[in-house]
Amino acid sequence: MAKEQSSTRERSRTNLKEPRRYKVTIYNDDFTTMEFVVMILTQVFFKSESEAEALMLKVHHSDKAVVGIYSYDVATSKARKATNMAREEGFPLRLTVEPEES
Repeated sequence: MAKEQSSTRERSRTNLKEPRRYKVTIYNDDFTTMEFVVMILTQVFFKSESEAEALMLKVHHSDKAVVGIYSYDVATSKARKATNMAREEGFPLRLTVEPEES
């Protein structure tokens, strides 16, 4: 009698999760002009003119506002680009990148 071979495969479980998301927050200061903040929001964060103005006013009145939620690489890249643009113009604009609360 021929020996029967069983070809069973073991299932490997992969616990795939959505990649963590990070929020970019912009902070108010007394030196960065409102026009420059609007320009940053439109050019770096691709906000519409009206959305950028609304966010700028929120920052002005509340001291900070979340301008977007992205993957880590995109969030840090956008924050770095905006910070570099501000420094080139002599503004102390501050942006932070933090994990989004689940």
